[in-house]
Amino acid sequence: MTAAPVDFRLKPVRFEDLPGWEKDDPSPIFPAMSACRTHITDVKPYRTGSLGLNAGDLLPFLEEAERVDPRDGASARAFFEEHCQPFRIELPGGSSGRVTAFYEPEVSVSSHPDDEYRFPFYRRPSDLIDLDETNRPASIDPSYVFAREIGGVISLYPDRKAIDEGYLDGHELEIAWARSKVDVFFAHVQGAARLRYRDGSIKRITYAGKAGHAFSAIGRLLIDLGEIPHAAISMQSIRAWLAAHPDRVDEILWHNRSYIFFREADVDDLSKGPIAAAKVPLVAGRSLAVDRLIHTFGFPFFVHAETLTSLDHGAPFARLMLALDTGSAILGPARGDIFTGSGDGAGDLAGAVHNAADFYILIPKQAAARFV
Repeated sequence: MTAAPVDFRLKPVRFEDLPGWEKDDPSPIFPAMSACRTHITDVKPYRTGSLGLNAGDLLPFLEEAERVDPRDGASARAFFEEHCQPFRIELPGGSSGRVTAFYEPEVSVSSHPDDEYRFPFYRRPSDLIDLDETNRPASIDPSYVFAREIGGVISLYPDRKAIDEGYLDGHELEIAWARSKVDVFFAHVQGAARLRYRDGSIKRITYAGKAGHAFSAIGRLLIDLGEIPHAAISMQSIRAWLAAHPDRVDEILWHNRSYIFFREADVDDLSKGPIAAAKVPLVAGRSLAVDRLIHTFGFPFFVHAETLTSLDHGAPFARLMLALDTGSAILGPARGDIFTGSGDGAGDLAGAVHNAADFYILIPKQAAARFV
């Protein structure tokens, strides 16, 4: 699948033009860069986005980073200043990009269903297939990258409503059961979760595929219905509204036809973030989900959001980040999702982030000449 044409340009700038660069300490992203290098060399290169940056452009830079052990913010910044050229991602009319945030929720679950634990997390079904140009029927829109195949016939996969109403019953795909359908829904939105079982043990689940239907934001629906004012919309206000209107939960959740399937993930170190699309652990506050049809995982981005002050003790958000994930709602060259961490506290931080932002991509100098 190829990205639709997007109107933007890359404008070369100086590091001193990056608002707040001189105060940032990007040293926490070095371990993640090392993990990306290992994945590229030992597993496979990341898919090249339509911007044209590829793993070959990235790998020499990541190998240089292996030789550096930054002592502080100044030495970390000096490495990027020596090896990268920053480019501002400019949109038509001088408009700004947009940043939101995501986190790894922790959900109370049971390994067996009962009257309290009734809502499943599902593994990927065997009848779900990946779609591309070689197997997509003419009747299925190019935006769909998953579908159902039964007896050689490919069709749209059942949506959230159909699955909630029992399409997968009896297929023995359940990983665990939660007490709240809303908790399951928000784990779908985040694409990963920690599962805390009744015996206190913790397991992780992460994205393994989706039913294929487009993501439809229920926050937008509640605004359009006049249920929550636009200025008050957040994950917290959406959850509060759903809790106050249990008779309308299905109506609202089924608006988002997208449905996510999971796989169990090892929990070697709970201090590390979950493994996301780039196949390396996410770093809280330093990992960015991007549009992977445009961008390529592993590249550094500097994000400046003047009105986002909740993540940096009242100061405007200005950080170097690494592109390590993607998401159905992350569309466009200047659109990003910040990983805030794991658990309820991280969820409180993530739920309120919805801000205009300026995006700068740092391109290794040997590749930057193609974009000047």
